[in-house]
Amino acid sequence: MKFMVQMLSFFVIQAEGQESSSTNNTNLSYKHFQTLDGEEYIDSEIQRFLSGEFNRIAKRKVEKNPSAEHAPTKIGRFIVEPEYGLDSNPNFNMFARMRAASDKQEFQDACDDVVRAYLDTSAVRGGALIAVQATLENYSEDPFIFLLKCDFEQKIARISDERSLVNQVEMAISARSMKSIMYPYMLEEGMVDDWELKIHQTSHARYFEDFLKFVTYEQSIPEMVNDHVMGYVQQFVETKWPDETHEERQQVEREIELWAASEKRDIQEKWEPAEVVEAAERIIQIKPEIELKFRIGDTVVKGKLADFGDTIHFSKLNGRYAVILEGDSFVFDKGFSPVELLQPETFQEVAERLINKKTEKPDDGMPY
Repeated sequence: MKFMVQMLSFFVIQAEGQESSSTNNTNLSYKHFQTLDGEEYIDSEIQRFLSGEFNRIAKRKVEKNPSAEHAPTKIGRFIVEPEYGLDSNPNFNMFARMRAASDKQEFQDACDDVVRAYLDTSAVRGGALIAVQATLENYSEDPFIFLLKCDFEQKIARISDERSLVNQVEMAISARSMKSIMYPYMLEEGMVDDWELKIHQTSHARYFEDFLKFVTYEQSIPEMVNDHVMGYVQQFVETKWPDETHEERQQVEREIELWAASEKRDIQEKWEPAEVVEAAERIIQIKPEIELKFRIGDTVVKGKLADFGDTIHFSKLNGRYAVILEGDSFVFDKGFSPVELLQPETFQEVAERLINKKTEKPDDGMPY
């Protein structure tokens, strides 16, 4: 897969009178350095700087429903009102104008509007913004647009001479942490969707999501699961207490609100196992391989939600919790332990021993 650059515009965003990493948009300005055509690009230093980047961006793996809430790479889709076309979306028109540009001046003008719009984005940092029109060799002549953002690197120096040792480098940039937009999104080599684009940004920032105000993104798997679980919980509450003014219902809703907002949550003991399995089955239909992770005491257990009620079981024992795990075999990591030599007891023997086990109270030095 080889991309042929048709035109490239290079801009620098600078925070005037402040550090280049400033996030205060009010003092940001930009300067157009140069716009190159395809032939000028081939012999330029920027060609060596960007060598291989277009392929990496195109091949970077992305999921419509990411497995993490703040995935760095996402697929966006242009938002339009019902019965309206793509040309009613301002963000689409921005990219369409860059794609349609047939000479350097026309491309620079289109990119200039993009940079001005980008400066209104929250948390903009100083750096280089590079807009590229490129075609995929041996495929359609319809171009792709790559919008690349390189933040200024901090404390960069070049080796100088034996007297000064190093010189500070002004406005250093690196392709290592480059943010990017690729439009249109390429599902597979040569197959594109004009309704979609691909963004890549650091997970803690929302550079391009803020910039593309008329683009929507599918929910991540954790977000989808959270919405479904909260929907089932609300349905449970409404079924059990139809009267919204019922005091017990209001108390349960407050408890649920606190539970949902907590990062570390304890088991709630509100649903029967069959109700939990039923709710889990609906979620598994969305993502069969979704994980179930929890901590019991100091032990972390990681399995699949689909295994709950089948090979993963929760129980209570003498006022404490117990988890029962089933499997056809044991696999141990590197490093020996005497546990690997064990001849397992029967389940009945273990259950009887645990039932008869007395829970030890912590010794705090106080008589009981």
